[in-house]
Amino acid sequence: MAIRYQLIRRPPAAVWKVLEEPSCYADWVVGTHETAPREGDWPELGSSLAYSIKLGPRRVDGYTVVRRYEPPRALELEARAPFGNARIAIDVREWGDDTLVIVDEHPLSGLGGKLHNVVLDAVIQLRHRDMLGRLAKLVERRSPRPPGAEEADHE
Repeated sequence: MAIRYQLIRRPPAAVWKVLEEPSCYADWVVGTHETAPREGDWPELGSSLAYSIKLGPRRVDGYTVVRRYEPPRALELEARAPFGNARIAIDVREWGDDTLVIVDEHPLSGLGGKLHNVVLDAVIQLRHRDMLGRLAKLVERRSPRPPGAEEADHE
């Protein structure tokens, strides 16, 4: 099980603003090179985004479908690619004035599902560490703290 968390020094509404913006997806999801709307109105239930992953000179296309959308608390996605599908659950929790984001990813089928083990989970953990760091930076950049609030960040 690959579960990772990140404290983001902004309120949940600022995190949701980024999660609900399809054009931001490639900015915080590690490995995603480009995204484009595919079906529906992101992130409504059943909507999807097409994406591409660049692996050196090669390009792999896939898409992500919203399987659960319960703002301001939960977003669950199913990423579908030629090498398999994965469930990605994003839990958004109010944490004082900040937000605790928890990501839980599991391979569902394909190569990832067949090879799922502690080594694969470790690789996913590394990816999530980078991904959640990117998400935090993006949220914090797009939603600056009001003047005087910075002091609380350093306590």
